[in-house]
Amino acid sequence: MIRLAQVVKRYLQGDAVVEALRGIDLRIDEPGYYAVMGRSGSGKSTLLHLLAGLDQPDSGLVLVDDVDLAKLNETKLTEYRRRGVGVVFQQFNLIPTLTARQNIALPGVIDGRPRKWIDERTDELLDALGITDRATHRPEALSGGEQQRVAIGRALLFEPTLLLADEPTGNLDASNAEQLWSLLGDVAKEHAITVLMVTHEPAAAAHCERVYVIGDGLLRGDFEVNGLDTGGVASRYRDLDG
Repeated sequence: MIRLAQVVKRYLQGDAVVEALRGIDLRIDEPGYYAVMGRSGSGKSTLLHLLAGLDQPDSGLVLVDDVDLAKLNETKLTEYRRRGVGVVFQQFNLIPTLTARQNIALPGVIDGRPRKWIDERTDELLDALGITDRATHRPEALSGGEQQRVAIGRALLFEPTLLLADEPTGNLDASNAEQLWSLLGDVAKEHAITVLMVTHEPAAAAHCERVYVIGDGLLRGDFEVNGLDTGGVASRYRDLDG
């Protein structure tokens, strides 16, 4: 499903060159619910941006479903970003003038899909995410948790094989965060897709199947959650992160 091989990514900060990823290797072969943990500046968000097709590596391979993203032309890359991968950010990024239904349906409208397909798929997602009764509400009338559910619905419209979540509960209270972490696990299971969540919170990672730990732009190791509670995840993370 996902393979990164000796991936290097550098950025310029003024006159200084910052190496965000320093030859990272990572492989995920099966659909499931996974977490990437690391401190601020560890390279975890850079990794997510590469997998989302929002950036390109300076060297190395980034493969999703055996497709080398660096070899896609702009048309194919746009198609991948629209249909092959879903992305959920900490900021909900909803269009404030559109209803929940319209926000979920928007990628289908942009893609020129038939109205019947858009309506049926949107209804399916509203129901699956438990927000059918909020379908006609604009973002300002929705709670943070409801807005994030709408964002997840929009990301799932084209049934991608990969859903990326970048600190998805950073703007939510503890109760809504807990619900969203569980919901992402349900999405991975019910849709048989790979959900990869970038987080620094052990409580979030405790909902996942496996945790990958990144530090200083390198994969420090990984471990199975397998029933570990928040404290257990935090302990294993510290062991790998140093």
